[in-house]
Amino acid sequence: MCMGNICRSPLAEGIMRHLVKEQHLDWEIASAGTGAWHVGKAPDKRSVEVAKNFGYDISAQRGRHFTASLFDDYDHIFVMDKNNYKEVTKLAKTEAHKNKVSYFLADYGEVIDPYHHDHLFEHVFQEIEARCKRLIKQLTN
Repeated sequence: MCMGNICRSPLAEGIMRHLVKEQHLDWEIASAGTGAWHVGKAPDKRSVEVAKNFGYDISAQRGRHFTASLFDDYDHIFVMDKNNYKEVTKLAKTEAHKNKVSYFLADYGEVIDPYHHDHLFEHVFQEIEARCKRLIKQLTN
């Protein structure tokens, strides 16, 4: 989960899907944004480019808006920053739903939004890729 579902969360979705497929795990992976501005649109071209540079193709992904119904569809909902956490947990109708929400980087760590800073896309990619690998280990043990 990120704000517009065009920079950070599409990277996380694409990387995680790729890694999960490599490990033959039967997980459903998706991303969404707390805002609906980019619904149906491709990820930011800078996210697409940095992912491609590291061997991931996220070009076919499309923006999606987070709705409360997604609490019932997923076991874990990872958010990129405190604003996303606030927006997502506001939609939780039960304590069980709220307990599904956590920070992507764990321990309240935030993934910086690279949208206004071209030079941050590679750093954000590397941070997300490393966390995806750790999450797979954590969730399969």
